[in-house]
Amino acid sequence: MTFKKLATLAMATVVSASLLVGCSGSKESAKDDKITVAMITDVAGVNDQSFNQSAWEGLQRAEKELGIEVKYLESKQDSDYATNIETLVDENVDLILGVGMKLADAIKEGAELYPEQNFVLVDKELKDASNVKSILFKAEESAYLAGLIAGKTTKTNNVGFIGGMELPVIDTFKYGFMAGVKAANPDAKVQSQYANSFTDQAKGKAIANQMYSNGADIVFTCGGDVGTGAIEAAKENGKYAIGVDRDQSDLAPENVLTSAIKRVDAGVFETVKSYVNGTFEGGTTTTYGLEENAVGVPDTTKNLVSQEILDLVEETITKLKNKEITVPKNEEEYNAMVK
Repeated sequence: MTFKKLATLAMATVVSASLLVGCSGSKESAKDDKITVAMITDVAGVNDQSFNQSAWEGLQRAEKELGIEVKYLESKQDSDYATNIETLVDENVDLILGVGMKLADAIKEGAELYPEQNFVLVDKELKDASNVKSILFKAEESAYLAGLIAGKTTKTNNVGFIGGMELPVIDTFKYGFMAGVKAANPDAKVQSQYANSFTDQAKGKAIANQMYSNGADIVFTCGGDVGTGAIEAAKENGKYAIGVDRDQSDLAPENVLTSAIKRVDAGVFETVKSYVNGTFEGGTTTTYGLEENAVGVPDTTKNLVSQEILDLVEETITKLKNKEITVPKNEEEYNAMVK
């Protein structure tokens, strides 16, 4: 991967939050007086209804509450990550956030080339990078709760999981979900497939349709906009879907059973706040889970889920916080658990 200087911004889409949320003041005064924080999306883009969008919402909150200037660059392909970092460094942005583990290599190289530049990487720990703060989430905990709900709700003993790509961060959702399903309903079958995309809504819809045809009545998708297609399939089939990262019930109130929430917005906000307050520490990692109210299921779950199941979820949350339950994050841990 090589960083190259650009004469123009043609390869990147730059959006200033001041244009989106109606902030007053000139660009010149903002540049002179305000801390500037920018994020780089992965290829799913900022409006993925999921991971990137949640991160952007965290930055927008930071702009409103902390008085900073925020912006983002969208990555249309993996090769844009390095280009986008170069662009933001040239713009003298104070803090650069890389959203997603796919940006890890680019952030690592950028941190080495620009040791005075501060970076944040979401969903991947970068060790030995003194100017990079890493943010991780216990996504397996929220996925486990979603699996409990699915296992108790299914009428066919058949549910599905769709992953965007076969990556460790997706595995935390997959195996946490499978563990929750099995804990709630040992007889339930879990269909599983990867879309090899975070953007292909049509692929997500097609896979979900296939799973519904094969007997699933609930499908959980972790794959950015791929999940949007799966939720559309749930609507058309009169089945249930489970959202991810954000509360996605607004996409289909009668069909989104619950969502495995991962509060990327909260993690981003707290990290930016530490930068503004002067307590930011590069070379460190912060992990957010149930104890930090950063993962879980949304209040809207009560709209479609029985009180008996909701009570089970609350009991399980307490057990998870007390370390009475250990949730697998990968295939090896899952296989060891179910033996």
